[in-house]
Amino acid sequence: MAFGVIQRRTGELPAEVTGFVGRTAELRQLVELLGQTRLVTVVGPGGVGKTRIALRAAARLAGHYTDGVCLVELTGLRDPELLAHTLATCLGLPERQSRDRLDVLLDHLRDRRIMLILDTCEHLVDACAMLTDVLLREARGVTVLATSRQPLDVPGEATLQIHPLPVDEGPAAGHAPGGDAVELFAQRAAAVVPGFAVTDRNRADVLSLCRRLDGIPLAIELAAVRLRTVPLRQLVDRLEDRFRLLTGGRRTALPRHQTLRTAIDWSYGLCEAPERLLWARLSIFAGTFDTGAVEEVCADSELPRTEIQETLIRLVDKSVVLRVDDGEGGTRYRLLDTLREYGAERGELGAERLRYVERYAGLARHFGGRFLDDDQLDRVQALHREHADIRAALEYAFALPGGDALAARLAGDLWGYWLLSGHLTEGRYWQTRVLQRFPQAGPERVRALCVRGALTMFQRDFGQAYADLNASADLGGGDTFAARACGFLQLLLAVQGCYADSAAAGAEAERRLCALGDHIGLSFLHMTRSFLSVVTGDADGALEHCARSWRRLGPHTREHWLSGYLFWVTGMAHLQRGAYDEAADALHQALRLKRAVGDPLGAAYVLESLSWLASELGRHERATVLLGAASAQWRRLGSTTRVGPALIERHQAVETAASVALGAERFTALLQSGAGSPLEAVVDFALGETEDAQDAQEGEDAEELEAAGPGAPGGADGLTRREREVAALVAQGLSNRQIADRLVLSKRTVDAHLEHILTKVGASSRTEIATRLAAGGR
Repeated sequence: MAFGVIQRRTGELPAEVTGFVGRTAELRQLVELLGQTRLVTVVGPGGVGKTRIALRAAARLAGHYTDGVCLVELTGLRDPELLAHTLATCLGLPERQSRDRLDVLLDHLRDRRIMLILDTCEHLVDACAMLTDVLLREARGVTVLATSRQPLDVPGEATLQIHPLPVDEGPAAGHAPGGDAVELFAQRAAAVVPGFAVTDRNRADVLSLCRRLDGIPLAIELAAVRLRTVPLRQLVDRLEDRFRLLTGGRRTALPRHQTLRTAIDWSYGLCEAPERLLWARLSIFAGTFDTGAVEEVCADSELPRTEIQETLIRLVDKSVVLRVDDGEGGTRYRLLDTLREYGAERGELGAERLRYVERYAGLARHFGGRFLDDDQLDRVQALHREHADIRAALEYAFALPGGDALAARLAGDLWGYWLLSGHLTEGRYWQTRVLQRFPQAGPERVRALCVRGALTMFQRDFGQAYADLNASADLGGGDTFAARACGFLQLLLAVQGCYADSAAAGAEAERRLCALGDHIGLSFLHMTRSFLSVVTGDADGALEHCARSWRRLGPHTREHWLSGYLFWVTGMAHLQRGAYDEAADALHQALRLKRAVGDPLGAAYVLESLSWLASELGRHERATVLLGAASAQWRRLGSTTRVGPALIERHQAVETAASVALGAERFTALLQSGAGSPLEAVVDFALGETEDAQDAQEGEDAEELEAAGPGAPGGADGLTRREREVAALVAQGLSNRQIADRLVLSKRTVDAHLEHILTKVGASSRTEIATRLAAGGR
């Protein structure tokens, strides 16, 4: 899992799953426009292929943007208030800051050269326009490529109108015989009828069909799939009949939007009654869905659950529903926007909407109630795949008559999801909406205050967090979330250095949670009390509280998030006691869990602790790299190491010791090396899973080792740059471990380099290397 978010990496664009036809002139124009202006909107009707063209152009230009290309898919977003948040999430910005997300975005983008692709803007056109206007004015290295059915109307915007594919263009004009529309039909037809080709015998029918569909790609693809069951000639005749009804028999062309509508009407009419019913009901899904979700939401007496699977498969066969890989070996489905809009017009979805909300409320209730179960990571990843529909379910719940309580329960039960997935800002947003609906004391308000306070604490807005948590604890009495609010207060006060107040809050939390028998709350409380012990120097007390939490989780737990913090505190306690092997084991396990669950703040704390351990062992180069990485991560998260005087002093002591041992210049260089490395690379380095903390250097060393090989004796002239560095340090008498620390490599990489050096200079031992180098001339 990526740190903080579960998503496609910035710079990665989705792979094309079908052939790309034509659009040579449009692509050239789009590339030229992007070279001339920083905002280009690809405009055209639904189904014309705007997204495909934009992604093709972005792929061609990706190398021009040093900070990559970021695709922001807006189809599933319905609330314009979450637009900046959605963009920040796609950029991989963690949500540990409570600042306005637009400010965070601008700070991140201001000095970057990056392309942002805002795909499908028409339903959020005002919000997209305002955001784009601000981005272009404040971040001069940002280019925005938008797709929309209408322009954004932002100063400096260039638009590229995308028209349907040409029909009847000849080869001399740079098109396939019959035009790109015919070529598209031929490719899609061959995919459903193996061996299909456009020949002299059927060319007139294909031309007629493509011309009647006005060259609109989506309409052509819907028609081509019908060849599975209908011969081409009959297909053309049926389509002509449909259009003749609309034009009154005149050979008048319909407006293009009506052409597409007619093609979809025609496809809809050819569906059987269960297929039409399911098509309409599937339109309720905002994102992708699996068969289980369809059965739960769409099945009733009119469309029995036993018929769902087969009916869904038939819609896939007719290209109404698209099959997508979920990345985990499973299958999910989605509707194209145009077909979803059409389906939504085809039925009243009152009962389906209620089942839809209840489905996601059930998933949230299960997750919230079993937050610490072994399948925690699997379930948070599964919820992330449903994120667009979680949003839609919350919107529907707030809109349902009498649905406020259901919305409050859904938003509150997702407290652990907001936390683990990194969607802290969005989680706070939904709790605020709940609080607006429930201004008076009651369980909904108590829960929303507790959840918002906890999320706010992790964003380090301590004043707001304290106000929310204190209010929840005071209002709730015997409510579970009021008791948990006391536990969160204990952690908040410990982080702020208010140790006596923290202990008092912890005691109150334990009293309430024990009375309720709240397993989740008590497990979390023991971890936070162990943290209080370790920051006050009570290593034995920290280990005892950790043991109490472990006993609750079970000896073979596969829970990740809380366990990661328990291992971290355990490692810190062992470090305080001077048990360095035990500290290393615990901290490495903590880092593995934080990497798996995607917790950048937790990873930063562990990296800091590992730097202290390295300092205790005299490995100052390694300590400095890890310290730089941790400090950079905290700056990025808007966080701090100031969680108690003892830990502040330890941090400063490590910095001082490293600076003295290495010298100011070397210390600064290594600190910057750690700060400039990606978090994932530093974590791999800290765990000994890569050769270098910097990806570029790691790749360089790996390439050198592979390309150079052990070689044959030939003197020092045959050594690579890295081998010369290693050889020079060997000649100075450094051990392989010391060389690894000095060059910020793993020991096994140094071992491999040394083996190559011995072979190349014809030495039989390390002591001969200095002599051979001197003889060969350095």
